[in-house]
Amino acid sequence: MNILRTIRVALRALFRNKMRSLLTALGIIIGVGAVIATVSIGQGAKREVEKRFDAMGTNLLFVRPGSRSFRGRHGGGGTYVNLMPSDAKAILEKCDAVQYISPSVSTRAQVVYGNKNWNTSIYGVSDKYPDIRKWAVEDGIFFDENQVRAGQKVAVLGSEVNENLFEGADSIGQIIRIKKIPFSVIGVLEEKGESGGWFNRDDQIVIPYTTAQRRLLGIIHIQSIDISAVSMERTTEAVEQIEEVLRIQHKIAPGAEDDFNVSNMAEIAEGAAESRDVLIFLLGGIACVSLLVGGIGIMNIMLVSVTERIREIGIRMSVGAREKDILFQFLLEAIVLSVLGGVLGILLGVGASRLISIIAGWQTLVSNFSVVVAFFFSGIVGIVFGFFPAFKASKLDPIDALRYE
Repeated sequence: MNILRTIRVALRALFRNKMRSLLTALGIIIGVGAVIATVSIGQGAKREVEKRFDAMGTNLLFVRPGSRSFRGRHGGGGTYVNLMPSDAKAILEKCDAVQYISPSVSTRAQVVYGNKNWNTSIYGVSDKYPDIRKWAVEDGIFFDENQVRAGQKVAVLGSEVNENLFEGADSIGQIIRIKKIPFSVIGVLEEKGESGGWFNRDDQIVIPYTTAQRRLLGIIHIQSIDISAVSMERTTEAVEQIEEVLRIQHKIAPGAEDDFNVSNMAEIAEGAAESRDVLIFLLGGIACVSLLVGGIGIMNIMLVSVTERIREIGIRMSVGAREKDILFQFLLEAIVLSVLGGVLGILLGVGASRLISIIAGWQTLVSNFSVVVAFFFSGIVGIVFGFFPAFKASKLDPIDALRYE
């Protein structure tokens, strides 16, 4: 029996039972589709995270209260009140690897303009905030150092807050109320969009941190310090200088644990990548289980097919078919079934990736490599799980097969 004829026989056998073949291949379809979707989501998420962090700047640093051992009993940065504006001033004066600093506090509040109101995040920052975060003002101006020092009641709106409160009307010079306190709108930030699904950066209002301390929060400490290093190359040097200055500021004895922690964008990006990799690993495990189940399904249905076609096998052997011809025929049926499932799975995975892109609002990335690997493994599954039924068929005794009822 030549190869082409064997292929035709295998295809006819599969298409005689279209529904059974489709249901048998379902595990392969789901498994391959899950592999494609998982890889594309992982690659897309990686690119999106990199884009977001690059937009914020690779030389961006954060000082938070509380020690680095946040997973133990020492953490709880939010409960520490040991960061003061004087710490930020000392960092700027004594750290030559630091370019800009911005003391920062935040809260959420109801904002009212006329008969409209909006619940949003309020960030108290310094006049250097736009330089640190690489965030330009689209309309109006940002507050200056004098306004920060005086604790003036001025506000710069995120684009979404501006749209919801003013609905396209000019907001510059208008008075809004934050916790019933009047603020004059002096600017609107350019639109940034959602930050990888974590939060909407346009849904915020920025005011001088001194104003936020006195008027909204009633505190004298600050919650964090945003810092930009002189360059990405000097980021590590900046961290070392900041830690040295703050240990002196806080009178921390040699060998004692710091009551603050300094993190940079690289560390945050690394943490995000680790979380992403764990998720991808779990999804990949589910996909592998689906492929395994699909392979078992193929082996099961091929064993049923061998039992149903025992007389056919006997007839073919009696007219000259060799063991390797029978083995090849049934093995080919399993491979074709698995590969067809793989092709449908690839289409499913690509479609799912496109759908996720639309829902999530960021682009997934379907790589040619993942498609080739998924297709290759679908063929391997067919070979591995189709071999035993094919081998069993090839070892049937022709006489017993012809007698089988």
